[in-house]
Amino acid sequence: MTTQYWLVKQEPEKYSWSDFTKDRTTDWDGVRNYQARNNLSAMCKGDQVLFYASVSDKEVQGIATVQKTAYPDPSTEDDRWVAVKLKAGKKLPSPVSLAQVKAEPKLSEIALIKQSRLSVIPLRKPEFDLILKLGGI
Repeated sequence: MTTQYWLVKQEPEKYSWSDFTKDRTTDWDGVRNYQARNNLSAMCKGDQVLFYASVSDKEVQGIATVQKTAYPDPSTEDDRWVAVKLKAGKKLPSPVSLAQVKAEPKLSEIALIKQSRLSVIPLRKPEFDLILKLGGI
């Protein structure tokens, strides 16, 4: 199976990268947007995920891996919603700011820019790799 690449957004005031690395794994739940839910449902075990701190920090801070594929979201009784389990990986040596992403022509079409409200975003491998490079990996 081919690895897929994603970016997930989280408000650091609600759940920060340091919270995630301390917990080591987390249920990525509470998503209430159909397109984001469909993206969660498309994730496969082993897929690579960038952790983006939204609102205040506006930067990619680290890498995670999908540990468990879509299952019923434990934060709701509504069976339309799903969660995945993510495992924290490496922190980027240099966080990649939204301004850096916007300044990079090869990233001009990603949903982080085109659909800024979307919280679970697919990336192509070259986009994922470029963000890692910008972050020092």
